[in-house]
Formats: sequence, C-alpha cells, structure tokens
Amino acid sequence: MVTIFSIWRNYKNQTITANDKVLKNIKNNNHKRLLSIYPVDLLTSKMAPMDKTIKVGLIGFGNGGQIFHAPFITAVNTLNLTKIRCTNPAHVALAKAQYPSAEIVAEASAIFNDAAIALVVITTPNTSHFSLAKEALQAGKNVVLDKPITINTIEADQLIALAAEKGLLLTVFHSRRLDSDFTTVQKLIAGGILGEVVELESRYDRFRNYLKPGAWREEATPGAGILYDLGSHLIDQALTLFGQPEAITADTRIQRSGGKVDDNFELILHYNTVKVTLKAGMLVRDPLPRFIVLGTEGTFIKYGLDVQEEALKAGDRPHLNKQWGVEPAAIWGKLNTTFNGLHFIGQIESEVGDYTRFYQNVSNALTAGEPLLVKAAEARNVIRIIELAMQSQEEKRTISFSH
Repeated sequence: MVTIFSIWRNYKNQTITANDKVLKNIKNNNHKRLLSIYPVDLLTSKMAPMDKTIKVGLIGFGNGGQIFHAPFITAVNTLNLTKIRCTNPAHVALAKAQYPSAEIVAEASAIFNDAAIALVVITTPNTSHFSLAKEALQAGKNVVLDKPITINTIEADQLIALAAEKGLLLTVFHSRRLDSDFTTVQKLIAGGILGEVVELESRYDRFRNYLKPGAWREEATPGAGILYDLGSHLIDQALTLFGQPEAITADTRIQRSGGKVDDNFELILHYNTVKVTLKAGMLVRDPLPRFIVLGTEGTFIKYGLDVQEEALKAGDRPHLNKQWGVEPAAIWGKLNTTFNGLHFIGQIESEVGDYTRFYQNVSNALTAGEPLLVKAAEARNVIRIIELAMQSQEEKRTISFSH
C-alpha cells in the first residue's frame, strides 16, 4: 500500500544533486565569461587527482576554527590536519591539547610555503578572506573559505578567476546547506509534497540584548553585522532552493542600544511565482518558526534549529556520536498536505544533519573529481544579494537583481 509515509521514506532516501558540466576555455581574468559558466561547473575538472591523504593547513583557531572546521576536517579519514596558524595564547594551548599531531605556527606563510600542504582552510574575520585566499591560491594551494566568500563581489570575482587560471579548488563553507531542517525542506519541495510552492519564510534568530565585548562582527567595519553573518546562511539556502531572484527588497535595522551595525533584517526575494522572506534578529526571546513553507496543496511549519552547533559547543564531535545530527522528535516539523489523493496531518521526521559531508566532498573533489557541493560562484552570488540588499535599504526601494 502506498501511503504518505512510504512516499516520504522514498524521498528521504534520495540524494539531491545538481547537474555539473566541464569548465572549458576560460580566458585569464575574463570574469563575465567565468560567471556565465561557473555556477554549474567544477573547477576541479582541470585538476589531476591527488593522493588519497591530503595535508591541510588551518588559518584561524577562534570560534570558527575550533567549533566548525577542525572537528569536521579531522572526521574525514583522507584529510590530515597538519598545521594550525594561531597566535592567541589560550587558543594555542587548546589547539595543542585537541590536535597534538598538528604543528602550531604563528604566521600564515608557514602554511603557504609548506609544499606538503595541498589544502588551506581560512576561518578568519571577513575582511581578511580575500588577501589570505589570494595568497594561498598564488602559492598553489586549494582553498576552503569560511562564509562569506569575501565582503564584496569584486574580490570574489578575482578569487574565482585566479582559481580557474591555476586549476585549483576554491569553495566556501556554506555549512547550513547540511542542516537537518533545510535538507528536510529541500526534499519536501523537490518531491512536490506541498504542490507548487508559493511562499517560504526562513528565519534565524537569537536573543542577546547586549553587545558582545570584543566581537568584530558588532563593530562598524566592512563585512560586519547580522546580514553578513546569519544572512549569508539564509540567502545561500534560498538560492539553493530557487536560484537567483528577479528582485530584492530589504529592511535592515539597529535595534539594540549602542549598536554600530545591523542586528535585524527582513529580506524579500521576489521570484515569478514564489515569495521568499528571510529574517534574523538578536531580540527574539521566544522562538518563532524556523521555516514556514506554503504550497498549493499544503503547509510545512518547523520550529527549532539544527542540533549540530549546540553539540559542538558542548564538546561533542561527529566521529564520536553515532546519533550525530539527529533531531529530537519534539522539534520535527508539522506537515499538513494532500499528496496523491491522500490527506496527511502530522509530524515528519527530520533529515539527519552532518557538516562532515562538506569536507568529505572537498576530499572527494580533490582525489576523485567529485562535483563540489558548494561552488565559489554560488557563494559569490550570496554576496551579490547582500550588496543589493544594502542598496535597497539605502534607497528605500526594491532593486532588480543584476550580476
């Protein structure tokens, strides 16, 4: 008997992949040609396969390096975390304790000049992404950048062109594509469970009614603020689901006393038949729905965040937990829909989240030519949306999408 449960199990067990072509005939620094092809292409198609063990240099061991990168690099058997650039004494001590086989260095040049290192991971403040990635690519290193790729599209275009010229891998850690809630929404939409989707609202909120001392993201510097921080995640997810919008309308605000940069935003992406609303704020004490998806046949509403971040902060690690990324039933989403003539109302078990898949994909791309999960031009388009959102806020109008 076919039921909504058996249909959902079938969709849960499918893997959604994008079509990939081969990057050809890219002239040096021809950015328009590059960008017209790259979103569905793989730069690593030009690369010779590497040895099965890839030595990795990690630049930055603050919150991002400690929590979101090193645990997943070391969870992949074919990646060897060889060097960590770190200068903060407390972080140096932690790096030595957690990764005793890695050499701790004070300068990024010690990683760039190490011929044995093939992959450089950069997890530093946003303003340093471009210069460090450029130096790494010029040194012949493949590069993973923490999100966002850069603070503007001019810099992103230059990095993409440089990577293409040298035949090197360049990708960005848009890890929220691998959240349990997002992959659940992705499969619901792809499977037509809700009919034709007409509206999606996605929000990522926190409650911190004070300014965090010493936090560069709360200083009035390029690339700071909640739109670059949490907005990068939400925009990337929306572009993954629906592609580039026709237009953007944005409202960004500073809501906390003494704030210097945006700490709240509402961003509307206008599509031909779909309205996408992205929201984030720092003054949301009572949780609001993480996702609301409306379709011609039904609705999906999801509360609660993917569990990986809190597990990482608590010291848990993916390779030590067989239940890694499994959401508790209490935060599974509620589905109310009609599919194949069957009306279903109830909870849907969430997909399993696992950021390890990002670094496994990077390893497979380098050793076997597997298509990249996150292509650099997709990450570049996230920044383009942010640029247009800032223009929309400044001019108080809807802005048509343009490259």
